[in-house]
Amino acid sequence: MPEPLRPGACIGILGGGQLGRMLALAAARLGMRVHVFEPGAEPCAAPVVERVIRAGWDELAALRAFAAGVDVVTYEFENV
Repeated sequence: MPEPLRPGACIGILGGGQLGRMLALAAARLGMRVHVFEPGAEPCAAPVVERVIRAGWDELAALRAFAAGVDVVTYEFENV
């Protein structure tokens, strides 16, 4: 069974909207760091996360670099 994330772990969020912001704030209270991948110019989550990668969903090199820099990846899309 995988180990649970510990304080200091980095969560990667695909999408930097309001849900990403709320997730980042909750993660910070648990001692987690958060990086966001977002193609938009001014993601709502940007002020409350450690790092924002601004790139398109089709930019595979940027997605790979994002995934390599975090411990786990999740998404924050409402319309999945």
